[in-house]
Amino acid sequence: MSRLGRVRSEATAGWRSFVRRRTAVFFTFFFPVILIVIFGALVRTDPTGEGLFAESPAYYVPGYLATVVLFTPLSRMGSEVARHREGNRFEKLATTPLSRAEWLVSQTIVNAVIIALAGLLILVMVVALTGAQIVYSPWLVPYVLVGVICFCGIGTMLGSYTDSRDGAIAASNAIAFPLLFLSETFVTLEQLPDWFEPLVNLSPLTYFARGVRAATYPEAGTPAVAGVDPVLANIVILAAVAVVTFALGARSIPRTD
Repeated sequence: MSRLGRVRSEATAGWRSFVRRRTAVFFTFFFPVILIVIFGALVRTDPTGEGLFAESPAYYVPGYLATVVLFTPLSRMGSEVARHREGNRFEKLATTPLSRAEWLVSQTIVNAVIIALAGLLILVMVVALTGAQIVYSPWLVPYVLVGVICFCGIGTMLGSYTDSRDGAIAASNAIAFPLLFLSETFVTLEQLPDWFEPLVNLSPLTYFARGVRAATYPEAGTPAVAGVDPVLANIVILAAVAVVTFALGARSIPRTD
């Protein structure tokens, strides 16, 4: 079987495994919906006032998208790697032609499909519930895809270096929650202390948020990077980080159990 055939077969098996777990399907789409309902429809933003949500509703669209681009790969990949280890599946996979990188590619494809569907649902809900006026830029597609690759690599490392599925999920939540709110998604740089800004720049989610915001809400005035358009510059940085995290994630997958 060719490499493409092996990846396609593993991705198909991964997708079928996902849709058969109805609880996983429900909560994968339920969590971001709850977040939008709470923050977008109940709390609401106040562009003319002060407080945490003082920007226009369109400003927070990257934050809502980041919810699935960040949480879903981290939790699913961490849990999936831990589940494979507990079931001695990596030892069985080691006897097949499927390499660790091919396995990770197939899982990333499954996550990309899931997150694309969830992201589309989020956009529809954000526009409907908050009245956000955004630009439906084609850059959304590569940003979501590169973001999924990046966080699938990090999620794989979490699953490889924790000792159980519970540990992997706890670690992913411990990382995801701070990143979600401290990466220029829902909290602006002006609302953070000056000394925290270098830490914001270390988060890959920051470049996702800045790039998506520049593409969908030009009025936000996202600054250029070294004179380069912010939409292009931020995805180049995010892609570079994604290459590194994906390579480290593939390398961290155990050969045996």
